[in-house]
Amino acid sequence: MTIIRTVEELKAIYDGVSDASLVKVTRTLTAEYRQMIEASPFVALGTVGPEGLDCSPRGDLGGVVRIRDDATLLLPDWRGNNRIDSLLNIVRDPRVALMFLVPGSNTTMRINGRAEISVDPALLESFDMDGKHPRSVAVVTIDEVYFQCARAVMRAELWNPERFVVPADLPTPGTLLKAAKADFDKDTYDREWAGRAAKTMW
Repeated sequence: MTIIRTVEELKAIYDGVSDASLVKVTRTLTAEYRQMIEASPFVALGTVGPEGLDCSPRGDLGGVVRIRDDATLLLPDWRGNNRIDSLLNIVRDPRVALMFLVPGSNTTMRINGRAEISVDPALLESFDMDGKHPRSVAVVTIDEVYFQCARAVMRAELWNPERFVVPADLPTPGTLLKAAKADFDKDTYDREWAGRAAKTMW
């Protein structure tokens, strides 16, 4: 196996960067970038901390983030598994990366920036959903924002229903847990999951 060890070796096997790949990067949201992000109900949040890296899926009804201004996003932390890996990383290292998906669009949006965790009561209450609100909100300051070309999503045929996987053909969450812990009660977990999720969505 031939391994690349230096930046020079790596650059030697790739053509130069196109002009479009460079000029698309902005320091704040353009009106068009704002429109794309407001249309996204899903974002992958990348963080880094002393223990290593974390990438967490985040989703919400409508837009997954609220745009406070052209340089700031608000990302509520809704109910989850309470591992808080992303939040633990952010309070120790503010660097974050976000990748937004828009169902039906092959174009993705990317943001690199810095975040801090707010528990301001008024801010939390402003995200009220069915009488519930997040326990914290990540306030993301944008360093750079740009769109990603469509090739990856096109290759994956991500939105093609003919390519959708049948859920019954995949391991259930309970099965995945039992593979990690042999005495885990997968049947009870799977049987109760739908009801538990419905009660703890927000």
